[in-house]
Amino acid sequence: MEKTITAAQNARISVPVIALSLYAVASGYLMSLIPLMLPHYGLDASLSSWLASIFYAGLLVGAIGVEPIVSRFGHRNAFVLCLFVLMGTVIALPTLNYAAAWLIARFIAGVAVAGVFVIVESWLLHGDESNRAKRLGLYMGALYGGSSLGQLGIGTIGVTGGVPFIAILTLMLIAVFVLVFGESDQPESEEPARLSFKQIAKLNHAAIIGCIVSGLTLGAIYGLMPLELKQRGINNSDIGGLMALIILGGMAVQPMVPWFSKFLGRTLLMAMFCMLGVAAVAATVLNNDMGVFAVSLFVLGMAIFALYPVAINLGCDRLDAKYIVSATQVMLFSYSIGSVSGPVIADKFMTSQHGLMDYLFASLLATCIYMLFASVKGKRQIMAGE
Repeated sequence: MEKTITAAQNARISVPVIALSLYAVASGYLMSLIPLMLPHYGLDASLSSWLASIFYAGLLVGAIGVEPIVSRFGHRNAFVLCLFVLMGTVIALPTLNYAAAWLIARFIAGVAVAGVFVIVESWLLHGDESNRAKRLGLYMGALYGGSSLGQLGIGTIGVTGGVPFIAILTLMLIAVFVLVFGESDQPESEEPARLSFKQIAKLNHAAIIGCIVSGLTLGAIYGLMPLELKQRGINNSDIGGLMALIILGGMAVQPMVPWFSKFLGRTLLMAMFCMLGVAAVAATVLNNDMGVFAVSLFVLGMAIFALYPVAINLGCDRLDAKYIVSATQVMLFSYSIGSVSGPVIADKFMTSQHGLMDYLFASLLATCIYMLFASVKGKRQIMAGE
């Protein structure tokens, strides 16, 4: 019989984290592989942008519909189910050489990935509230670290033939074995407890805004930063390294988030990271030195990748355990709205003098100001309640 998490005990979370890491390596490799291998399957390179958009559309849909699956099958079995669905979409790519088939496969993949995110986030958010920030930091580190490691597959495994797909499927299959045979605590299966619209409206607004802004900025970075770097005259060989620096910055900040959370309110913490991002963007504009530019991108990654774990932790603060899955759905839905909208909005800035940096500067500065006001308002409400 599986042991269950209680509020008084710390969950053994190594199994979902290891499975997530394996998934992240496979997914990171696949995301970079798809646009590069389109010509090898007789598909137009312009299809890559549509594949990315429809994937995020699937993520948006999946964020709404995954709760009943988790409630019925439990976190472990639902995670396995999502991985099997993902494996099916990977198999479809090399066997069905049609644009429509690839678009459908990537949409379904987006739905399954939303399931993975909601399952792991809600899994780690159950249990002792005092350790939530640390568990979420571990989750984000595993996700971003795996994605960064997956990029190495492009050079070591390649982008042609069936070997890349075999490698991706093997990693996902190992993740399934870890989930099935690994010993781990998981949240108790409870009756479905969906947040009503009235309850959603009462969720911390700063948390919702933080998730949306995280999507707005990360979606733009993943979609347009390589183009921004190319427009700056940076060689293709250096673009991959600079993109990796942004992700490494996101990894490096994760252990810091729980530590800062002990001393600063989460709303104020988001304001601080937004201000750090504003400073990093300003440094890229004011100084053309490549060393300064690289360090600034690293710091920018720290600032932007810190927003989501802080926001989701804030959104689930003092929330009844039975609503955790529903709340993580709301947060992922908010993030997905941002990630779908971000590249579209940021594209309008690409013709300006500083391109994407102008968009990131405006987004982070506006969010910083909002979070500062929200933090002051929250403190006033606490003082009034006392």
